[in-house]
Amino acid sequence: MTATASNPVPQYRVLGTRVDAIQIPGVIAEMQDWIARRGSCRYIAVTGMHGVTEARHDPQLRTALASASLVVPDGMPLVWLGRRNGFHLPRRVYGPELMLRFWQEANSVRYRHFFYGGAPGVADALARKFARQFPNHEIVGTVSPPYRNLSPDEDREICSLINEANPDIVWVGLGTPKQERWMRDHQRQLSAPVLVGVGAAFDFHAGRMRSAPAWMGDHGLEWLFRLAQEPRRLWHRYLVRGSEFAALAILELLKPK
Repeated sequence: MTATASNPVPQYRVLGTRVDAIQIPGVIAEMQDWIARRGSCRYIAVTGMHGVTEARHDPQLRTALASASLVVPDGMPLVWLGRRNGFHLPRRVYGPELMLRFWQEANSVRYRHFFYGGAPGVADALARKFARQFPNHEIVGTVSPPYRNLSPDEDREICSLINEANPDIVWVGLGTPKQERWMRDHQRQLSAPVLVGVGAAFDFHAGRMRSAPAWMGDHGLEWLFRLAQEPRRLWHRYLVRGSEFAALAILELLKPK
């Protein structure tokens, strides 16, 4: 699937997952176009090494990535592989940066935003901060769902709440793979033209967690910074899945074209 039938985004594959060769300005332009056309609900998967590797073990995540309107390269390993495929990718499409840049660069239009995700209180804190920082935008609702699985009635209630708020964009901060599955499973139930899974962006922008220095992110070292912050939660993601990604990517690179 491409972003639009009339303006397809070039693609490459990493370990079987499609990645769109696009940068933040292009993603913002696509989002604004989808909102202006008010067509069916589309979603963007902001994906790095973890998401690509996890998709090899998780059929639901693999389907969610394949069904996304855009799968953007969040991690530098995906950027490096894209460059090797001949694409001009100066930087990664970092989820927190994409979110902030949209609010900054689309500030002349009063877009309606909904925050879905984060630990209790995080989405509300983010809404208060962004409301002060970007008064030209409108925040129409927040939900921080419980960590447990929702009942069908709870799920329908949340979908109704989002639809009644009539947002242009639903920012989803559930983390991979949960946010990609959620966007895929709820795409047909929501009327918002755009869903964007931005992972830990809620925590970073709300001030709950520190983000890695820009130079670490630009050199593929964000994983080291985050591992040092949350070793118990992230050791498997970065040490086990990261090693798996590196080994498989090297084997893929060694294959004859």
